[in-house]
Amino acid sequence: MSTVRLSRPGRPALMSRALRLTPVAVTAVLLLGLWQSVVVLFDVPVFIMPSPVMIAEAFQQDFGTIMSASRSTVESVLLGLVLGSLGGVAVALVVSRFPRMSGPVLNTAVLVNCAPIVALAPIFNNWFGVTSMLSKAGVAAVMVFFPVFVNTTRGLLQIAPLHVEIMESLAARPRQVALLLRLPNALPFIFNALKLGTTLAVIGVIVSEYFGGSTEALGVYIAYQAALPRFDYAWAGILVSGALGLAMFGVVTLLERFLMPWHESLHEEES
Repeated sequence: MSTVRLSRPGRPALMSRALRLTPVAVTAVLLLGLWQSVVVLFDVPVFIMPSPVMIAEAFQQDFGTIMSASRSTVESVLLGLVLGSLGGVAVALVVSRFPRMSGPVLNTAVLVNCAPIVALAPIFNNWFGVTSMLSKAGVAAVMVFFPVFVNTTRGLLQIAPLHVEIMESLAARPRQVALLLRLPNALPFIFNALKLGTTLAVIGVIVSEYFGGSTEALGVYIAYQAALPRFDYAWAGILVSGALGLAMFGVVTLLERFLMPWHESLHEEES
């Protein structure tokens, strides 16, 4: 009797992944070394650009405060990301039921998205309160809503007419067509929008915190340190906010791989 062996990633696959990450690591080390060298050789003032060593020391000295502020900011980012994503997908499902309306609605959404949405921060602060998490999450939700809505709508509509005819021939209801055919087809579009939305949500919350917020918030921490002025501490907060955006981007990428192992783009990356 012949036995069947399950294939699993071997050493060649791990080596190929390591080789793909090597250029990124080398580039990061070179940029940090160049940054440190320029600051030291040209004696750049701290208020213009602190060195990576100074930023690392500031991060180490104020680690507890930065992490506490980051926790509050992450909560607002996650709330805004969830609200904006759910709202964008829900509206896209409604619009996809009426394909003739999709063109004007999408064009309107693109035009509205061109407006500086972060300018809503003072208005949301007035509505929900300066220290309210909802005022920060609201700005992030609006910024996430538009890319999710536009991309999801396109994914829901870009399906083969033959597939729709087959579903209708099987007496499928519009809700079943949307959930079993349109939504799976739109998943790649949704995840592309979520990857963009993670960075937009972080930007929206950080900027809205500049207009006021809880003392334990990363945007307030950055603004306060820059006003003292302690620019090495401010840069430590800025780099942490960038790390938060990268971490959330990575989480969305892992979720994409888990929910869409069948998608061709993932197989192209592995090959």
